[in-house]
Amino acid sequence: MTLTTAEIAKLLAGEVLGDATATLTGFATADVAKPGDLTFAESEEFFAAAENCAATAIITDARFASTKKILIRVANPRVAFAKAITIFFPEPKLPAGVHPSAVVAKSAQIDPTAHIGPHCVVGERVKLGVNAVLQSGNSVGDDSVLGDEVNLFPNVTIYPRTQIGRRVRIHAGAVIGSDGFGYVLDSGAHRKILQIGNVVIGDDVEIGANVTIDRGALGSTVIGKGTKIDNLVQIAHNVQIGEHCIVIAQVGIAGSTKIGHYVIFAGQAGVAGHLKIGNQAVVGAQAGVMTDIPDGGKWLGSPAQPDKEYKRQVIALRHLPDLLKKISTWEKKLGGQPE
Repeated sequence: MTLTTAEIAKLLAGEVLGDATATLTGFATADVAKPGDLTFAESEEFFAAAENCAATAIITDARFASTKKILIRVANPRVAFAKAITIFFPEPKLPAGVHPSAVVAKSAQIDPTAHIGPHCVVGERVKLGVNAVLQSGNSVGDDSVLGDEVNLFPNVTIYPRTQIGRRVRIHAGAVIGSDGFGYVLDSGAHRKILQIGNVVIGDDVEIGANVTIDRGALGSTVIGKGTKIDNLVQIAHNVQIGEHCIVIAQVGIAGSTKIGHYVIFAGQAGVAGHLKIGNQAVVGAQAGVMTDIPDGGKWLGSPAQPDKEYKRQVIALRHLPDLLKKISTWEKKLGGQPE
């Protein structure tokens, strides 16, 4: 793709400082950029590298000026970077139609624009929306509904009755709607509690590779619109995650926990069941959450606690060896350990 700096600036809601007619043919980081490439810089360190690389133009903000490079000034370089990537590297558009090796139930309602790739299985009464994509090896269970522009990467499994909104992306190996982990002890054995609910996923959700989301025991497990879930996350039955949350790799959330909007879970955090996590809460890496967290709370550690309390404890522990030495010194001066 070839665009002028002026055309790119218009698409990014920015302004050009320098030659507005210069052509751009690619996008790259400063360390590998070549003539014709666009790069970006959001700090002094990155801007210095960008100025001295081979790129033709730099996306940056109003803090910077240059006599060496064409600048495309924007309000937020990182947001502009995300937009520019999609301009130069658009995802391939797969053709409408059903591959001969796919198995599609006669009762399924498939939009004519949808793509169903090799070795997919589409169950009874499934609904597949406009421009939806099943790439390959996907299984979609009976009575599931997949909205417009849903994209299932290879080997995603969707259990029956799952409801997926528009523009949802689910990466390879994810399993949506598997049995919740529900058992009751009966005469010395664990009796299975049948899980008859489903999973409901809102618009614009992205789910990483090998994520597992269990269906509800009776009601629904819910993932709110705009939420992004990293690889290798486990979400248990009847969990409710609000809108625009971030759930980073290897997080585990136990059953029936309710999570507000704009919540962040850092890597390997664990959350016990039946808790309430407030809006805009932040849970640190490897934290073990055992109690409710209020709106805006920042919790760290295991068991998790408010960040200020946890940091005070960490600082105190660092001083412990010196304190022990002082105690030992005083014991010697006093003639031995006190009774």
